Amino acid sequence: MSEYGVVTGAGTVRFERLLPGPVERVWAYLTESEQRGSWLAPGKMELRVGGRVELTFHHADLSGEKTTPARYRSVEGGDTLHGQVTRCEPPRVLSFTWDEVGQNSEVSFELTPRGEAVLLVLTHRRLGGRAERVSVASGWHTHLGILGDRLADREPLGFWSTHAQLEADYEQRVAE
Repeated sequence: MSEYGVVTGAGTVRFERLLPGPVERVWAYLTESEQRGSWLAPGKMELRVGGRVELTFHHADLSGEKTTPARYRSVEGGDTLHGQVTRCEPPRVLSFTWDEVGQNSEVSFELTPRGEAVLLVLTHRRLGGRAERVSVASGWHTHLGILGDRLADREPLGFWSTHAQLEADYEQRVAE
């Protein structure tokens, strides 16, 4: 299994990760604000179809690295994303819209037990052009690395330095 996400269609990026289980623990890291805030973003999430999702990103809080790159300083104080749950089947499937400027993409998490581990498949659909696919792929790759570290009780690598390296990698990997 490659750590890198793959573009599986014109507007879709897919990741697979084998994470320390059990599935209920991984589910908690997807759905409970405090746990989700340790690797992605805290915020309210109503776990029912049609439920509201509110994620407030503070990337500098995800690792010991506090310096925000100049191009992201506009969101240094936090950036809130709103969405709506489109599928919720605890503790196996969670999907919600990812509403950003002019875009209404969708993120799906599927969890499958694999012995003591859990296979997480993350699919982000309805993405725009190549630049958005590169941005989304490098962002998810960075966040999923932190999730894996948190679940393994390891200190994560720096968010921004990891993201910068992965963004350069995805610039080479994602086709026009």
